[in-house]
Formats: sequence, C-alpha cells, structure tokens
Amino acid sequence: MKFDSPAQTNPIDQLKIVGKPTPRIDGPLKTTGTAPYAYERHNVVPGQAYGYVLGAGIAKGRIKAMNIAHAQQAPGVIGVLNTLDFEPAPLGSQNTANLFGGAEIQHYHQAIAMVVAETFEQARAAAHMIIVEYEREQGNFDLAKLAPDAPLVKGGNGEPSVESYGDFDSAYAAAPVKLDATYTTPDETHAMMEPHATIAAWDGDKVTVWMSHQMIQWGKVALAKALGVPQENVRIDSPFIGGGFGGKLFIRADVVVAALAARKFQRPVKVTLQRPLIINNTTHRPATIQRIQLGAGKDGKLTAISHESTSGNLPGGGPEGAVNQTQLFYAGANRRTALRIAELDLPEGNAMRAPGEAPGLMALEIAMDELAEKLGMDPVELRIVNDTQVDPMNPDRPFSYRDLVGCLRRGAEAFGWDKRNPKPAANRKGRWLIGHGMAAGFRNNVLRKSGARVRLGSDGVLIVETDMTDIGTGSYTIIAQTAAETMGLPLNRVRVELGDSSYPVSAGSGGQWGAVNSTAGTYAACVKLREKVATALGLSGDDITFANGKVASGDSSFALSNAAKNGEIVAEDSIEYAEVNESHQQSTFVAHFVEVAVDAYTGETYLKRMLAACSAGRILNPISARSQVIGAMTMGAGAALSEELAVDKRFGFFVNHDLAGYEVPVHADIPHQEVIFLDETDPWSSPMKAKGVGELGLCGVGAAIANAVYNATGVRIRDYPLTLDKYLDRLPKV
Repeated sequence: MKFDSPAQTNPIDQLKIVGKPTPRIDGPLKTTGTAPYAYERHNVVPGQAYGYVLGAGIAKGRIKAMNIAHAQQAPGVIGVLNTLDFEPAPLGSQNTANLFGGAEIQHYHQAIAMVVAETFEQARAAAHMIIVEYEREQGNFDLAKLAPDAPLVKGGNGEPSVESYGDFDSAYAAAPVKLDATYTTPDETHAMMEPHATIAAWDGDKVTVWMSHQMIQWGKVALAKALGVPQENVRIDSPFIGGGFGGKLFIRADVVVAALAARKFQRPVKVTLQRPLIINNTTHRPATIQRIQLGAGKDGKLTAISHESTSGNLPGGGPEGAVNQTQLFYAGANRRTALRIAELDLPEGNAMRAPGEAPGLMALEIAMDELAEKLGMDPVELRIVNDTQVDPMNPDRPFSYRDLVGCLRRGAEAFGWDKRNPKPAANRKGRWLIGHGMAAGFRNNVLRKSGARVRLGSDGVLIVETDMTDIGTGSYTIIAQTAAETMGLPLNRVRVELGDSSYPVSAGSGGQWGAVNSTAGTYAACVKLREKVATALGLSGDDITFANGKVASGDSSFALSNAAKNGEIVAEDSIEYAEVNESHQQSTFVAHFVEVAVDAYTGETYLKRMLAACSAGRILNPISARSQVIGAMTMGAGAALSEELAVDKRFGFFVNHDLAGYEVPVHADIPHQEVIFLDETDPWSSPMKAKGVGELGLCGVGAAIANAVYNATGVRIRDYPLTLDKYLDRLPKV
C-alpha cells in the first residue's frame, strides 16, 4: 500500500476497538511467567549448554597470550571459545566496536573468551580460571579534557557539518537579551531488566537464534555478515523482550559468541551477558557538553539560536545528536547547530531512548527557563510566542500537525501553573522548599516501511504475522486492535504472532516508529484481505461492510468465516511512504510540569507531582500509551536526579556497572503522575492517523525537574544529574 496523500475516512475511523482503553492481550502471559523470553526458551531445542563470557580486563591494547588449559579441564566444561582463534567478526552497519575475534582490545569488558559447560555455574567457575596476558596502551577516557580540540563531525561529503540558517552571529550581537551557557549530561546506561541473551542452534548450515532483540531484520542481516553465511540461513525468534530502550537495536556479543560456540561444539548454546558486561560491553548514551546561545527581543521572540554539542565515541562511532530538536523546535530567523566528537576509548556510544533529543532538551529547556527569567516572562508564554507551524530551517515545509501551544495551555491549566510563585526560593513549608518547573519536549515521528501477513481460517480466527517486536510497549495489543477494527472482528478472534524473521519485515521497535508503522502495515495487509474476502463471497461495489464478524453488501450478509470455508485465505502487504515525510515535517510534542520538594537541611529532592500533556496524533490504546509516557517520565526523573555512569579515567571503564551503584527510580518513588493526550489526528502520518509517543514522554522531563529545583532553591544547576555535591553548599540559609 502506497501512502502518498493525507489519509481519508477509512475503517480505523470507526474507533470501535482502536482508540479504546484495552488491557494488553499478552498481559496474562507476562504476569504468570509463561511469556517466552530469550533465556527461558527451554523447550525450543534439547541439550542446551551454558556459555559464560569473559570480558577484557583492560580498555585499550592487545592480548599477548591466553592460557585456557585449566578452564578446559574444569568439571563440566565442553570447550572454550578463544578470541585469538578467530578473525574479528565483520561488523553490521550499525555496530562500531568489534564483537568478537582478534587480539586487539578496543574497550573494557570487550568479549575475549567464552566457556561452554553443562551448567551455568560450571561455565562461570571455569571462566575465572582463564589467565590473560595483556599489552596495555594508553587510552583517552576524559571527554572534558578532549572537548576543546574535538573536531566537527564530518558531513556526507567529508566537510565539517554545521547546519545554519540566516546570520546567527549578527543577530546574536544585536539581540537586546542574550543567554550564553554551557550544560553537561553524563554517560547513561539503558538499565533494562532483561539482560542481552541468546540461545543458538545449528541445523546443518542454518542457524536459529532465540534472542532478545528489537529489530529483527537488522539483526538477521548483521548476524549473517558476522558468521559469513547467507541471510536465508539465519532465523531470529524474539517474541518477547524485557526492555531494550535502544540497547537491543543492534546485535551484540551474546548472539555472535553463542552462534560461534554452537557451531564449533555442535551443541545448542545459551548465553546471557552478566550485568557488568551489559554496561561495559554493549552500548550506552554518551556524555555531552552543550553550549547554547539564545538572543531575543524584549517581547521574548527568539532572533538568534545556536546549539553546539560535543560527545565522545570509539573511532568510527557517531555523535550524540543533542542538537536535533533545536533545528526544528522554536521559531527564530537566525540559527546554527553543530556537533563535535572526540575519540574516546570507552565502550561504544549508541542509541538510547530518544537519542539526541533526550539529552539535548535537558540543556535547551533549562536555557529557555533562564531566558524567561532574564526577560521577566512566564516560561510557558515564552514558549508560546516562539511557536512555529513550519520547519524553521526550511520555511516552505509545514509541520504535518503541530499543537505544542495546546500542550502548553492544557498542561498549565491542569497542573495549576497560574498558582506558581515565580520568585525562586520563596515557597517554604516547614523544612521543605517547594518548587514548580516546566519544560517543553519534542520528538520526531519517523515513517518506515512495515509489512504484515494475515490469515483467515474457516473458524473465523484471524492470525497476524509480522517480525515486529514487543519490548513492553504493547505491540501485540495495538496490532490486534488494528486487525480487529479493519476486519470487523471482536478482539478475541484475532491472534498476533511477532518477532520471527520468517514473517514479513516490519518497522521494528525503535525510534518511536514501531506503533504507527507496524499498525499501518497490518492495516495494509487487512485491506488486501478484505478484497480477497469480498471476491470469495461474490461481493462487489462500494457498500461492503465488515462488522460484528459479518460481511454485508446490500441485502446480502455472510459470516466472515464463510469466505474461508474452502481453505485459509492469506494476504500480505506493506505500508510504503512516498514524499509525505519530505513534504511535511512529522513530529510530536509535549509539555511537562513538575512539583518538587527540596529538604532545606539535607538538599534531598523529592518529586511530588508530574504532569505531561502530549500531542501525538491518534492514541491507539490509551492504557499502553499512558504506561509508555509514565515510564518515560520516571526514566527522565532518573536522568535528572541520579543516573550517571562513573568513568574511571585512569583505566577506562564504568565503575558502577550494576543496578546497585547505577541508581534508577521507579514509579512508586513519585506520588502523582498524570498524562493528558490531546484529542487529535494527523492524516499525514499514516492511515492510522497516529504517531509515536513512547520516547516523547522522556523528552524535556529532566529540564522540567531542574527548573523546578531552581524555583525551589534559587540554585541553578547546569550539570546533570542534580546530585547533592553540586548544590548543597549553595542552598538558602536556614
């Protein structure tokens, strides 16, 4: 199905099932422990052996020698996979760090060996018997030290990449009100509950991997390349994922070593990465240093905007795109954005939930708060006067639908923003300093081709097959809702099967693009099925309806199942987008409001209230969408107050590589969280008229909290997280 013009009225608009608050159809499986997660696929293949990965003990250098003799002789050991016995595995297009093979060490905890044994405990014990001799090299681990000389990121033709519009320097120099400030965000980890895990088994020259992976097709292509086999010889099965947040977008060492070991030892092998390796071996969100310059008239309208961000990565790795939102978010005739990158020998930096926008808005939205104070203007009004309905870098390109102003006004009203005391450190209740802050948020809506196959049986049950994944986001439910709505079936007559590479290729789970594209692909397949059903029933014309398990036209009415009485009817299609993404800027918007209480004596910050007002097109399932936003708000609270990978700048690794030292909040830490979805549709997005929302809820949260802390204490903190050491000595005198 080609989508090349605004969606018109279609079966989804009936909203009998789509758009209704619907409990997750996979919920009973998850809550009873029967959902098949990767490491628990005990029944998929017999004789599974256990692998335990050994990570490098240095951050940069080479392995001179590795003694595996004692490990090989240990009880229960089947064999040892030694990196020195393999050439480096060819990298997939999205990978930077070598996953396995060769003597070179690029980062701490790089996989260098794996013991395979009959039990996990035997494999773990034997792995600690391996003796490794290293040749250590001096590495670079300090972003702040390298930042002043960090080069600009190169563009596609090798030129320094600086995006500009108008004349920033002149406009900034002439602006009556100016802000020039630097903000920092730390390295962060995804901290998903389910580790990276794989079971691998070979059947001749074909391999099947049961793994935890967000993007099935990407993984299939990358794994085939790493193993040196044709893509058709690789099957990936990942029906349930216990969290990814971008950390499972690309294949990691677990699947490569599991597949290599299974081939070498002729046994199915199961591997899970222990928590320290999840943090140091896989990927993380890179730290940033961001300089923001804002120039405005006395009316608050921005005349000059500059945002430059520096991050670090391994050689060949990309930057954290912290300026992404600044190119599009606010009006302003003169603008400049730039990215710099320093080469660091830390573990690979890569995508983490809302990559770019999450850390970028943590800085930009503090800067807007500071500008509002300089202007003596309400922060909400400052954002309203700088709204735009067109791409500021390309004024001829309108937004498909943009209601940031609606988010700001609706959120402010629901939160009671008008009761806020704008004077910092002026609202005290006993030992508590009370503060209120807000920030706006932005995240693009990405359109990607997505396919599905639908099967109608004679029993009237509809089966949907797509390699789309469910990372806890509710994919099973919204896809079932889409199919049920389109085919006129009750939800309990639809069965959804996900995460298998033998199914049609979907958009996958990532970048906030999964929901809108996978449902649109399912809709496309169902439209083709409707045509086949009509033909099978001898119906034609424009008056055919699908409702209540029946197909009707004029005076004729048939049970839907009758169409398949002579055999299953199968239809397959994909949603494909033409120029709609180029002609119209596709984005989502949010306004965050936060109330904090800061202990006047200890400086501890407590979140009392959080509210998010979201503009994200049609909401397919308000229950799962709300859960996504609340989870993101909680994640944003962690980014603001506690999350920071502590870098050992001597030896080059993340010290707090577990969930004890790396602290994340939970929903129960926050007494009240509210989510408002604006009632809207975006016909330019897809036939669903929906957009993504899962990452939007994270964007801007950190700044809203930082602004609330400033309002409570009068202490402006520009370096995340807002830990006590950064402001305790500056609290108001008691």
